Amino acid sequence: MNAVLMKDLTGERNIMIGALALGLSTKQVKERYQEIVDFAEIGEFVNLPMKAYSSGMGARLRFAISASAVPDILMIDEALATGDAHFRAKSKARMDEIRQSAGTVFLVSHSLATIKSMCTRVLWVHEGKLVMDGDPTEVCRSYKAFVDAKNPKKRGRPQPKK
Repeated sequence: MNAVLMKDLTGERNIMIGALALGLSTKQVKERYQEIVDFAEIGEFVNLPMKAYSSGMGARLRFAISASAVPDILMIDEALATGDAHFRAKSKARMDEIRQSAGTVFLVSHSLATIKSMCTRVLWVHEGKLVMDGDPTEVCRSYKAFVDAKNPKKRGRPQPKK
């Protein structure tokens, strides 16, 4: 979504551009326009250039546009970490809806709680290599052990002074 949106254009124009890039027709974008604005909770800011938005407003609009289509394959990169607790809950509910209809949803995240609650299969990739593929609970447990082993505080060693 970031690749097609333009900060100098209004939220309204970016909704059209983004949704068209997702494969929606002009008619579908017009039908879903208000739903996108309402979901993003940007109100009248939709009429301003995106460069006037806070980072949170921009992220909410990008998510709302992305979630306006139900593709065969959907890839989301840390999107659920966007915004306040209310918006994260709303985003998760929308993702649950999309998961029911989409063929495949890829969620790229470091949030083990989100991964365990949303995924039926987990691929752990480290430095471009597949480390583990399997059940979310098992893969998350192994990943946590890996991260903890790399953290001096978790190993009981004092951290070097800065």
